[in-house]
Amino acid sequence: MDFCGIFLIFSEFVSVFSLGNVDKDSIVMTDDFKSYKWARNEFKHGIIQHSYQEYVKGNVHTNTVEGFFSILKRGINGTYQHVIAKHLHRYLTEFDFGYNMRKLEDAARTVCVFRGIEGKRLLYRDSSRVA
Repeated sequence: MDFCGIFLIFSEFVSVFSLGNVDKDSIVMTDDFKSYKWARNEFKHGIIQHSYQEYVKGNVHTNTVEGFFSILKRGINGTYQHVIAKHLHRYLTEFDFGYNMRKLEDAARTVCVFRGIEGKRLLYRDSSRVA
């Protein structure tokens, strides 16, 4: 497969994934990579032109998402090492929580954890079927 084929597959994946997971009222901020062109028609879209050494334009930047992915990559490569697609949403949820709660003190973060798990049970498999 040539680069153009990979580019088209990536672009299609990003657009389909985003349309199903991003609120229509969101402001999407991207760099000028061609795979993000579709976002102009679907969302309010702020573009940073990294190819012209532009990194911030008013309130538009990609620093937040770049910081999040930096932490995510370090965690997956350094802590978990083996992540399969079946459980990827669980890893992403863990890092999402950690990133969004990073400015809270430990006690406040702990309260948030307990509020999130209250009344829930972790059922990975049916224990009645265990031999």
